[in-house]
Amino acid sequence: MTKTILDKIKAYKLEEIAADKVAKSLSDVEEEARAAAPVRPFANALTKAATAGYGLIAEVKKASPSKGLIRDDFEPATLAQAYEAGGASCLSVLTDTPSFQGAKDFLVRARAATSLPALRKDFMYDTYQVAEARALNADCILIIMASVSDTQAAELEAAAFEWGMDALIEVHDGPELDRAMTLKSPLIGVNNRNLKTFETTLDTTRELSKRVPDGRFLVSESGLNTPADLADMASYGARAFLIGESLMRQENVQEATKTLLKDPVLA
Repeated sequence: MTKTILDKIKAYKLEEIAADKVAKSLSDVEEEARAAAPVRPFANALTKAATAGYGLIAEVKKASPSKGLIRDDFEPATLAQAYEAGGASCLSVLTDTPSFQGAKDFLVRARAATSLPALRKDFMYDTYQVAEARALNADCILIIMASVSDTQAAELEAAAFEWGMDALIEVHDGPELDRAMTLKSPLIGVNNRNLKTFETTLDTTRELSKRVPDGRFLVSESGLNTPADLADMASYGARAFLIGESLMRQENVQEATKTLLKDPVLA
């Protein structure tokens, strides 16, 4: 069977985690996590913004496996400040290096430059990474249902809650959504990009939104480029969005963010 991009990412990520554990013990990471800055409420920031407009998780993203380098002029702190000034509710910061040219330090720098809560955007498989996320001052972690078992997902979520963080549960098809419903987090991210093929279609949110129950908060992710895209997704119940590439490619990130969030469809 041909390995997918997600399979390849998982293989090197597990090796990375093992190496990290040798380089720094869990007890040392947990000590750093306890000394980290207080958690900023991630889910609350999104739901509050969604009452009057849209909640935006603005992504600090240098590159991707499918598109390569997205932004050469890349300074996490400056970009984070531009997002905040443009009206973003939260940050998402890529910390994966091999596929996204991210770095753990990018998260530290971006969050320190703003008052926004920040998501550690990475491929999470081990609770060691959750403690590490808190040590990096993350306020939320990502749990990708396509890449973890139900047991792993539950362990990651429980660890996030123990550290006072939120968890964004990411799905891209019906079976993954059904599995996500066994978890406690209200934040359900529907990724319009299939992480196994990297094909993108907004039909993913259109279809899965019908199956997201009341009491869960729908976040549409990927493939969103214009105010019309956001209005379209809002008509299917998405009041928050995770957007990176389309904003990262703009010369003036602050103005591009303002323009994208202007004139929201009211709930």
